[in-house]
Amino acid sequence: MEDQSEDRYEDLHEGPHEDQDGGPGEGWDLEPARVRRARVWGGAPRKLWEASMDGSAGARLRELADWASGSPYGDGPVDVYGDAVVEELERRVAEELGFPAAAFFPTGTMAQQVAMRCWAGRTGDPVVALHPLAHPELHENGAFGAVSGLRTVHPTDEPRLPTADEVREHPEPFGALMLELPLRDAGFVLPTWEELVDVVDAARERDAVVHFDGARLWDCPTHFGRPLPEIAGLADSVYVSFYKSLGGMSGAALAGPEGLVEEARLWRHRYGGQVFQQYPAALSALRGLETELPRLPSYVAHARVVAGALREALTEEGVGWFRIHPEVPHTHQFQIWLPYDPEALTAASLAQAEETGTTLFRRWFPAPLGGPPGVAATEVTVNGPGLEWTPEDVKSAVRDFLARAR
Repeated sequence: MEDQSEDRYEDLHEGPHEDQDGGPGEGWDLEPARVRRARVWGGAPRKLWEASMDGSAGARLRELADWASGSPYGDGPVDVYGDAVVEELERRVAEELGFPAAAFFPTGTMAQQVAMRCWAGRTGDPVVALHPLAHPELHENGAFGAVSGLRTVHPTDEPRLPTADEVREHPEPFGALMLELPLRDAGFVLPTWEELVDVVDAARERDAVVHFDGARLWDCPTHFGRPLPEIAGLADSVYVSFYKSLGGMSGAALAGPEGLVEEARLWRHRYGGQVFQQYPAALSALRGLETELPRLPSYVAHARVVAGALREALTEEGVGWFRIHPEVPHTHQFQIWLPYDPEALTAASLAQAEETGTTLFRRWFPAPLGGPPGVAATEVTVNGPGLEWTPEDVKSAVRDFLARAR
């Protein structure tokens, strides 16, 4: 699959940049078409999801400052090299996930490289087993091998997490098994709880450590029917993101045993991650834990309502072949595949938002996973604004969208 990286994610969720004449301000190194899409999709009064990239820099900073002033953190000191509010964030993450310790990182790429490097030193094995659609394989330009001296193997290439038998029977030794929960590029898919437990047990049988790429782990309790500490507790270490589900500005955390986290702090410094001050990112992460984390179950539940309404509307409109994947979303995000050109669908999405003030879909791209030619896919997210959409609202928006696409 072509490496579309976070560029695709950002373009799907892009937001407007404020400027007097409707274009980018002087000095902006941004493609004008992308800025226009950002303004239209992110600025629409009616949309299924609010992305952290929607809105202007000034408005976002004001929102964060307003929240901070009413929180216990607003009158606290700014951090210097990871103390103060950053330490509070680390404590809170460790508590939420049920681990003894956690360390803040500027990026998830760095956090997971450091985690795998630390585990390789402990196991004596630099081989990491993971899915070929996992983020380090698709979106990090071979960083595991180029930067950290690691090597990867793939227990399966099916568009799902590996099974216990695939892990158990993989012919090559590996020191760590990395599981991305949910597996985003396969459609935000998750195994069942029993399957996940069996996969972890199979890795243990091989004396491998288990690490969860939990960029969106916050979304998983509804599907698994288990609280976050029980889910995270299956693994030896967990990485979580603060901007993918919680609406934070940036940043990530690595949680695990105290010894591992202390070593990770050393490697964080060596990798260039010991940033002088990070209090805006830390505050936005704390805001996400306070405001978005409790709402995620409602987002997941309503994503299932939206997916059902989309299915009914596409059937009623006689589209013929289409795909909503997973059929019942595992998280508050899922994929839709349609038999149209992606550029035509992107244009229809843009026109609908611009002319009606409704953003149903954002950017479309060629169908992933070796999909047939002429098929396009997009990712749908449901969060706060989407909770107001009824099934009839969804169907009406689909009818309008298809009229433009056709």
